Amino acid sequence: MTLAEPLCPVPDIARPDMDAAIASARAAVGLPVGSRVVAAMSGGVDSTVVAALLHKAGYEVVGVTLQLYDHGAALKRKGACCAGQDIHDARLAAETLGIPHYVLDYESRFRDAVIDQFADSYLMGRTPVPCIRCNQTVKFRDLLDVARDLGAEAMATGHYVRRAIGGDGRSQMRKAIDPSRDQSYFLFATTRAQLDYLRFPLADLEKPQVRGVAAELGLRIAAKPDSQDICFVPSGDYRTLIDRLRPQGREAGEIVHMDGRVLGSHGGITDYTIGQRRGLNVAVGEPLFVVRLEPEARRVVVGPREALLTASLTLEETNWLGDEADMAKAAEAGRPVLARVRSTREPSPARMVVENGAVGVIFDAGEEGVAPGQACALYDSADPDRLLGGGFIAATTAVV
Repeated sequence: MTLAEPLCPVPDIARPDMDAAIASARAAVGLPVGSRVVAAMSGGVDSTVVAALLHKAGYEVVGVTLQLYDHGAALKRKGACCAGQDIHDARLAAETLGIPHYVLDYESRFRDAVIDQFADSYLMGRTPVPCIRCNQTVKFRDLLDVARDLGAEAMATGHYVRRAIGGDGRSQMRKAIDPSRDQSYFLFATTRAQLDYLRFPLADLEKPQVRGVAAELGLRIAAKPDSQDICFVPSGDYRTLIDRLRPQGREAGEIVHMDGRVLGSHGGITDYTIGQRRGLNVAVGEPLFVVRLEPEARRVVVGPREALLTASLTLEETNWLGDEADMAKAAEAGRPVLARVRSTREPSPARMVVENGAVGVIFDAGEEGVAPGQACALYDSADPDRLLGGGFIAATTAVV
């Protein structure tokens, strides 16, 4: 197989306007041609196309790939037409492009910052979002330090999100042009200092166009399937991982209706998440959902669907990219926002409030299936494409 041979049969791919794609990438970087830019290369089509476009745009591109977990047989993607190691794909792409490429062993950091936190969250009855933790720690903290050490003036990634400069001259994060690919929810924790250094060259492209660029440039990953699972759980069976890392989560307990009735028993609280309906193994003649987890008592509390409606929530580990005046307004009377509690859900009208330093969100109407540990990204209600920041959900209040 040559470097240009595709890994899999090529799906529908949009024929790209290469000149426009290169110009768009150059505009996203906003630095003089010849500047050194580090491209974070995961081995997938998105980050590979970023490196290729920047190289074609005349930048001095240095590819960097992080080894975050075992890149052996466990990397076989669920549903992929063939197996391959991402590091190997990134290395071959860099060779094809003729750019230097480095692989950094970050397995220990990734395990401490992401995998262990993931397992601990389930043990505490929370629903984690590991992709956000990875961006927040390993990728946008540690890798940025490496990029600076390499003398780069910016670091580019394959995220579908837009970096813009506001009227006040400060960096803003905005949604990508393709709403089906927008990843701003996963990047709410990006600090302003990080945003000043980061670049996102795919903001104005749709996925078929990205694959088209890869095919046009003879990159073998043009039709490589997107990863559908948590990267360190490629099989999708995250409970097996949690059982191995935190076996105490397998302690049995009761399944209790919110009215106090004991309906049955369970084999471990880590099997359950807020909003879950399947796998409860209790029958009372009505649909039941997990409405609350009480890990200290090893209790799973269930109830009707309407019990999932959340009136408000409290955030922790908040990050703010909006104006300082907005925070002051929130502390006085609340600030209108659009709140997104899941990446696949449209943002809901809400009001951000600040009381005694704690940030809260009050929904205009009840929001369903909100769980502690999830992220809540906040957008400007007057400018819905603009990400204002967000935080992790610490606690919720149900609709009475």
